[in-house]
Formats: sequence, structure tokens, C-alpha cells
Amino acid sequence: MNKKPVIIIALITAVCVLGDAMMFIVLPLYWEEFGLASLWQVGILLSINRFIRLPINPLVGWCYLRMNKRTGVLLAVILAMLTTFSYGWLESFWLLFFMRALWGVAWAFLRLGGYLTVIDTSTDRTRGHLVGLYNGLWGLGGLVGMLAGGILADLVSIQTVTNTFGFMALIAIPLVLKYVPPVPAESENTPMKKDNQSSEATSDKQIFKKPQVLTILCSGLLIPLIIFGIFASTLSAMIDFRLSGSFLFLGVTVGAASFAGIIQAIRWGWDPFLAPYIGKISDLKWGRNPLLVLALFGGAVFFALIPFGVSVYSLLFLLLGFQVMSTMMVTLNDSIASDVASKTSKVKVITAYTVAVDLGSATGPLLSFLIIEWMGIDVLYWVTSGLLCLIGLFWLNQFKNESHLIRP
Repeated sequence: MNKKPVIIIALITAVCVLGDAMMFIVLPLYWEEFGLASLWQVGILLSINRFIRLPINPLVGWCYLRMNKRTGVLLAVILAMLTTFSYGWLESFWLLFFMRALWGVAWAFLRLGGYLTVIDTSTDRTRGHLVGLYNGLWGLGGLVGMLAGGILADLVSIQTVTNTFGFMALIAIPLVLKYVPPVPAESENTPMKKDNQSSEATSDKQIFKKPQVLTILCSGLLIPLIIFGIFASTLSAMIDFRLSGSFLFLGVTVGAASFAGIIQAIRWGWDPFLAPYIGKISDLKWGRNPLLVLALFGGAVFFALIPFGVSVYSLLFLLLGFQVMSTMMVTLNDSIASDVASKTSKVKVITAYTVAVDLGSATGPLLSFLIIEWMGIDVLYWVTSGLLCLIGLFWLNQFKNESHLIRP
């Protein structure tokens, strides 16, 4: 199994996300130093890169159909470098808004390039392991960006932090030129491919009518909606609601935000080890579907019990339990999507999948706080638990009736 291309693209991605991850810690604390006038501008700047990806992902997929993979990844790294440098020097909401939107474009190219590398490098018996390896390694960029960025911002100037992270993105360019091959991003592997445009459109319709494609797109919408939308956006609020602000943890007084950061950091720390292991298990004869069903029902149980966490340690157990299930869900969902794409159309299916993921991630926070406003945070978690059960029942039915379509 050749892991090198996947490791390299994952590390390139990790370096590129340093600046974005740093902004999630530094911007809410030092927003006035960025030239902002109010906190609502912070929220817009932290979310615009995600919303811009909804319309931009299909365009990025179209670009990858017409350019080689090295060009796409190189463009992404250059944009990441420019935007990271800019964060420390621009003191204007609209200029930062533009740069954050530009980072959304960079991330769309990076992520699609990473998925395509995994698909090109893997076989049906190694794809889960390599998907887990890729997700785990690039996630280290988020961990380092948040921890190091937050610490350095308190010790040195913000410009020093952004210059350091921007320079690290700059030195990733030689890695792209040396290790990312200038090969076409897509050589169609579907027997429906034709030479003229009308038959290509027909092929697209046939691809997206396939049950396994529709299944993974629905799953790609709902699972990120829960993990990256609902859970991530309400984690600190749930901790604060259950434990009433500051509390003692291992003899140290911590707040809800710090505790939430610790929980997220623990997950990012174990992902490089746990995600590849989960993917490797899913490559074995039982396939990915049974593990995904287990993760969905397990996640539903933890999510339903979180509102009953009455002490810091019981809540820690429940939250980390759900984080383990979420690592499983993300790894297996991405692996199944890669399986489906490898058997249909790599760029088109993965592009549609990334649109579904971004749509779910972007709408999750909005739905969360609407439900909290109307019915409270406990009801939100119980409703979400029920949704996980429904998804689990759906995949259980898929495993019984249609698993031969998507099992490796």
C-alpha cells in the first residue's frame, strides 16, 4: 500500500489550515485589533468561507475536470498563503471578508484534491485506511493552529503569528511541485461516457439517479449537519448550561469555552491514530456499513444521554464517547463516498458530496439555535438523537438489501 501521496497531501492541507484555525481562537478575542466594529462581524468572517463553498464547489469540480491535480492543489496553497498573511495586516471588515471568502475557495480546491488523491492511490481494500489517515493528519493543522495560534497571540503580535503561518504555507509550495503529480484529476471510469455534450449531460443524470449515489449524498448532508453543525456549535453552550459556568476540573477552575476546547483538542489529537484504524477495520470482509450503523446508534445513545450529565466527569465521558462515534461516522461516511465515486465519476460525485457536507455544516448552527430558542437545548439534543437513529435505521436497511452496491 502506497501511503506517501496521501500523507503528503494531508500534511500540505494541514499547513494550509493553520491560519484558518488560528482565526477561530484569535478573532473573537482580539476583534478590535482587526479593525472590526462589533461582534456580529466576527461571526460573519468566521462563517463566510463555509457559505461561499456552497456555490463554489461545483465550479471547483468543473475546474478539476479541465486541469491537472497539481495545478489545483498549487492554486489552493497560494491562496491559503495569501489569505493567511493578510489576516495580520488588513484592518478592514470588507477586506477581511474578501480574504475569508478567498480562503473558502482555497479549501474547496484543497479538499477535492485530497479526496482525489485518496481515490487514485487506494484500492477497495485500502481505501478506508487511507481516508482515515488523510482526515487524521490534516486535522492536526486545526489542532496546532488553534493551540499554537492562541498561545502565540498572547505572547507576540498577531502579525508575527500570521506571518509565521503564512510562511509555513509558502514552504509547502515546493512539496506540491515535487510530490503532487501533474496528472489529469479525472479519467472517467463510467461506461456511460460519450464524446458529445448532450450525452455527457445524460451521463450526469444517470450517475445521480443511482441509489448508492443518492444514499451517500443524503448521508453526506445529515451526518455533517449533526457533527460539524449542531454538536460543534452548541458544545460550549451545553457545557455552560449543564455545569453553570466555571467549575473544577482536575483541581483547576475552567470555563465552558476552555472545557469545550479541551474536548475538541482531544479528538483532534486521537484522530491521526483512531481514524486510520477505523478505516483499516472497515476495509476487511465485513465492510463499512455495519460499522457505520454501530457508530450511528452509538452516537444516538450518547447524544440522548448528554443532557443528563450532571457532573463534569460524567459529561466528559458522554462528550468523548460521542466524539469517538463521530470519528467513526466521518471516516466511514467519507470512505463510502470514495467507494461510490471510484465506481462512477470521481470528480462529479465527490464534488456533489462536498456540496452536501458543506450545506449540512452550514445549516446545522442555524437550526440548532432556532430549536434552542423555541424548545431549549435539551430538546435539541434529544431530537438530534432521534435523527441519528433514523439515519442508522436507513443504513441498516441498506446493509440488508443493497450493501452489495457500495461494499468494498
